[in-house]
Amino acid sequence: MRSNEVTARKIDWWLVVLYFLLTVCGLMNIYSASYNPEHPSFFDQSQEYGKQFMWYCISLGLAGTIILLDGSFIRGMSLTVYFICIAMLVLVILIGTEVNGAKAWFGFGSFGVQPSEFMKVALALTLAWYLSSQSARSSENRRIAAFKRKGFGGLIDRLFSEAHAWTFLIIIIPAALIMLQPDTGTVIVFSGFIFMLYREGLSGNILLYGFFMLVIGISTLMVKDSTVDMVFMGEVPGKYMIIAIISVIALIGLFLVFNLFLKRMRRQAVVVVLVAWIASGGIVFGIDYAFQNVLGNHQKERIDIFLGLKEDPDGKGYNIDRAMAAIGSGSVTGKGYMMATLANKNQKHVPMQSTDFIFCTVSEEWGFLGSFTVLFLFMFLLVRLVIVAERQRLAYTRIYGYCVACIFFMHVLINMGMAIGLVPVIGIPLPFFSYGGSSLMAFTILLFILIRLDAERMDVLS
Repeated sequence: MRSNEVTARKIDWWLVVLYFLLTVCGLMNIYSASYNPEHPSFFDQSQEYGKQFMWYCISLGLAGTIILLDGSFIRGMSLTVYFICIAMLVLVILIGTEVNGAKAWFGFGSFGVQPSEFMKVALALTLAWYLSSQSARSSENRRIAAFKRKGFGGLIDRLFSEAHAWTFLIIIIPAALIMLQPDTGTVIVFSGFIFMLYREGLSGNILLYGFFMLVIGISTLMVKDSTVDMVFMGEVPGKYMIIAIISVIALIGLFLVFNLFLKRMRRQAVVVVLVAWIASGGIVFGIDYAFQNVLGNHQKERIDIFLGLKEDPDGKGYNIDRAMAAIGSGSVTGKGYMMATLANKNQKHVPMQSTDFIFCTVSEEWGFLGSFTVLFLFMFLLVRLVIVAERQRLAYTRIYGYCVACIFFMHVLINMGMAIGLVPVIGIPLPFFSYGGSSLMAFTILLFILIRLDAERMDVLS
């Protein structure tokens, strides 16, 4: 290993420039969305834009500090950061400040810190540490060897290898704690790690299974309140009809196995069908239970409205309607900076216009051209993250880079999709744009750790 000293030529300036472009645009839009004529100063910390500028300065300080760290120190701290963030998640549930029905914040006067934002950083670091470690590679070798085994034992080894089990555990522990707050949006962001796992060798069949699980989950939500009148059984809840349909499909699958598969392959194929049947039933009952007992009433209403199960007589879909109206009113070129008539604090047509629906301010003031420019910058950032990840010599940095790309991708996809009515309103910030110190600092840390690790790529041996 050669010197790890950071020089200007080692830094990926594309990522740095994109960071400054996006954050400056974000500050401008927060100022416009929450402008108070009685407090016009951009640095007035009694206003959202003043607080955000303070968080921005802190984020720049964090970015500079990270650049000065040694890559080996960052890698060595991965597990420590993970356990610190787990402790913070437990603590916030016990003594945190409740905001909008969720205990997800530590309150410090007029400021707040949200631990779940920093958990994304911890998860990216820990997944990179574990999957690149010698124990993970050894587990993967055992998994590959399991493919050579026949019958039930080989199948179980393939589905439940040690590497898969520990990876699942690393993700599910913080996900469960965050759901207790509850913060469904952040947990959904964690699901984006499946793309990183696919890059690192997860079977494409798992993605296919995931798609079918998604179909089953949506179907369960669609029929959760319906019943079917059976002649001999009376009214049967819709979830049991889903189970019945899955069972019929499983029987058809078994019939095909016994009639089309070679005898030496039948036993393994039967196990696959049975495992899929059991897992599908677990998904149905699990989603039904979570909907009835875990989600808050406002979250249930948003899902029902999104799925078209409610006509929204009480205006629960107000946020989406107003957001889409603001976006549409921007037309092609927009109304001009600080000229929004819907997505601003004074008009109050779009709730949360500086946080969850900050994209509405962009669209109304800058129109389609401005919205497309912001989307292009985010797409450029995602492509650049993948390029940076792929050129790494160390597996740790490659995996971490893909984790960062997955987190940014999920945030951009859900936030913008939420604003235009393609996904339910679940409270996901738009990176570098939405108001919030925790999210701004977390995204800054995520990005600059990658920039720092990438800067030493030529100094480490593959």
